[in-house]
Amino acid sequence: MSVPEGPFPPGEGPAAKVSVSLRAGNIRAIKERVGARGFSAYVDAAVERQIERDLLEEALQANENESGPIPQSLKEEAQELFRSVKSAPELQEDRGWRAHEAS
Repeated sequence: MSVPEGPFPPGEGPAAKVSVSLRAGNIRAIKERVGARGFSAYVDAAVERQIERDLLEEALQANENESGPIPQSLKEEAQELFRSVKSAPELQEDRGWRAHEAS
């Protein structure tokens, strides 16, 4: 596996070929969603989102360590807001558009 030199942040820099193992069901689902040509872009975007989530979790943990835990009522409010936004029809259409754009 050859990674290009440079201080590239997540989501930046030239593309490089790597070998990864994925479950057959995930491979099939990705190909059904974006086709063979959009496969790498889809996986790259998924990896970038996971890195963002990991960084966010680390920031939240650092904040809790410094300021104390987030009150349960605020966590529940945030979860409800996330559920309402996630199920919004206009976001469902947008998500589909992005998947087709990548192919």
